Amino acid sequence: MTLDIRTMMVMVSALSVLFSALLTLAGLHGGNTRGVQHWATGSLCMGLGLGFSYTHLGLDSTWVLSFGATLMAAGIGLQFNGIQAFKTGHCNRYIPWLLVVVVFIQSIWFVVLHPDIHARVIANSLAFSIGNAACARALFIRIDQPLRTAYWFTGASFTVVAAMFLARAVIVFLAPPDTYSLYAQTPINPASFFIGSMAQMCLTFGLVLMLNYRLATDLQKLASTDMLTGALNRRSLEQEAVRLSARCNRTGDTLAVLMIDVDHFKSINDRYGHPVGDEVLRRLAAVAQKTIRSDDYFARYGGEEFCILLPSTLEKDAWILADRLRQTYAAMVIEYDGVALSSTISIGVSDSTHTGVEFASLIAAADQAMYRAKLEGRNRVVMHSDQVELSVDVVLL
Repeated sequence: MTLDIRTMMVMVSALSVLFSALLTLAGLHGGNTRGVQHWATGSLCMGLGLGFSYTHLGLDSTWVLSFGATLMAAGIGLQFNGIQAFKTGHCNRYIPWLLVVVVFIQSIWFVVLHPDIHARVIANSLAFSIGNAACARALFIRIDQPLRTAYWFTGASFTVVAAMFLARAVIVFLAPPDTYSLYAQTPINPASFFIGSMAQMCLTFGLVLMLNYRLATDLQKLASTDMLTGALNRRSLEQEAVRLSARCNRTGDTLAVLMIDVDHFKSINDRYGHPVGDEVLRRLAAVAQKTIRSDDYFARYGGEEFCILLPSTLEKDAWILADRLRQTYAAMVIEYDGVALSSTISIGVSDSTHTGVEFASLIAAADQAMYRAKLEGRNRVVMHSDQVELSVDVVLL
């Protein structure tokens, strides 16, 4: 079966424009996630580039070919920018312009000034291959599942397109002079457009998959974190505690808990207003998250109370971390909306060697120690074991 080159070009162009509309809609329903509009605009540029290049629209074909190739280069550059923005929220705006300038200059050179179809195809194919390879390289990164599947699938699609353009450049370079033309039924033409159209569909599917997984991850994060402080919420903490308690039962490992309460928090709200109180909680959360280790779990337990789970930690070691947190927070001046204030915290500490690994017992013990810290004057750390020893001494007396 012979594939008509012109028909395939029109189909690829139409597909690119349709995929642009699909990505635009996906971006709008995805809360305008960064990068998606870059992809949509890039796909539109490639579709229009193919349409301008290969239908000519009754215009001077030399300039139309140059303009079409330039649009395609802009599309690849925008897709690269979209990947950067999707990953980090930032992108290098000069990259699309650099690719556009390179392709435009070499197209003008080999189409208008020194017409040479072989050289033009080779030069543009190499530029497009490098652009797609850069997109693929930006996606082959280590990232948690399920985003990694979407990243690598899309990266593999970009790799196929890059390899196709590279193969096209090599085959045209090895072909005898004056034997290649755009509409010739040589194997490279239908093969490249067929592979290009299939890869374009895979690319769009991969980009939509990336967006879908990002939104699912964001929703999961919203469901597991406290909106005000960014800490885990109580439900997520309890789920982690069940998992850690089960592990401690299997391995005999220890688990420590810190219960943290902001001193005189009601007075702060009454005197300065709830926005200042919210800022106090945010600042405490920020200090705590910088103080704990990477495998610890910090959560807002309720109101002005926070909890930290410390795997593989004894009570005395947890006390050291808690006291460092207390001192750091007490030394901080909180400024918000013209208000400057200092705040302190009281912390109770317990561990599984004294209470067992059940989360309810650990929390109850740490909570008792925290209230003991408040009774003793606040702005201090109290260990549950010290409280037990004190109670024993009182009984003996």
